[in-house]
Amino acid sequence: MPQMAPISWLILFILFSLTLILFNILNYYCSLPKNLSSSEPSSLMNSSNSMNWKW
Repeated sequence: MPQMAPISWLILFILFSLTLILFNILNYYCSLPKNLSSSEPSSLMNSSNSMNWKW
C-alpha cells in the first residue's frame, strides 16, 4: 500500500480543521438565547423546567 504524500496529509488536516471550526461556529450560533428581561418568577421557573423529561 503506497504511503500518502505529506502535502496530502496537510490538506486533510486543514480540511478537518476547517470542518471542525465551521461545525462549532454553526452550533454556537444555531440557537438564539431567550430574552430574560421579564423578572417574573413564574416565567423563569417555566423556562428552567421546560427541559425536564416527563417520565
